[in-house]
Amino acid sequence: MKRSAVAAAAFALALCLPTAAHAAAQPDAPALGPAAAVVPQVLPIGVAVSALPLAVEDRTGYQRTSFRHWNAGDVPADGCNTRQEVLLAEAIVYPEIGPGCTLTGGTWWSYYDEREVTPAGALDIDHVVPLAEAWDSGAAEWTAARREAYANDQGQQASLVAVTARSNRSKADQDPAEWLPPAPDALCRYGAEWTATKLRWGLAVDEMERDRLLDIAAGCGGTDVEFTPAP
Repeated sequence: MKRSAVAAAAFALALCLPTAAHAAAQPDAPALGPAAAVVPQVLPIGVAVSALPLAVEDRTGYQRTSFRHWNAGDVPADGCNTRQEVLLAEAIVYPEIGPGCTLTGGTWWSYYDEREVTPAGALDIDHVVPLAEAWDSGAAEWTAARREAYANDQGQQASLVAVTARSNRSKADQDPAEWLPPAPDALCRYGAEWTATKLRWGLAVDEMERDRLLDIAAGCGGTDVEFTPAP
């Protein structure tokens, strides 16, 4: 797609997407109706990146405890917390579930480093956009309840992902300008999922982050970004 066409599409999308500042100014805005809330938006990756609001990041006041996790998950009655529910959703060989949602056995695929992993204890659940990065990008202005919803978000598959502890800790709280998955085949998926998460939550990007995402998009023709705006 020509650059002018991408820019035009991005501008049109930006008119109907909440910016980080708008989301921060209305942290308790009413949720969309059921039909609107579940309809995903699908954009070519370059258009999606160009639609992200640009802002200077600020980590002043950040504490990891500002984002309560892991909570009781999407199904409190199942006895599993968010971490355990994500593990169950992503298992390629399903584990046995014991008392207190103890997981035994099972196999997972860590796409960051293309490794098959077992047992569950060898995995971290990564916030694709780290909590500190979310704070920098708009979440500092959210209510505690909204930050908790972000930290436990299972409403979009791209938000949380089970990966090796080693890859997650290597990433820490870095953005794509500072860290990318070591597996070359993971690059397009990671760029798309990062972008999808920021669009879902109305989070901004800084200049270096946006430029790196655009570089990724340039090499990922045919990759779409699918996201559903958060309630």
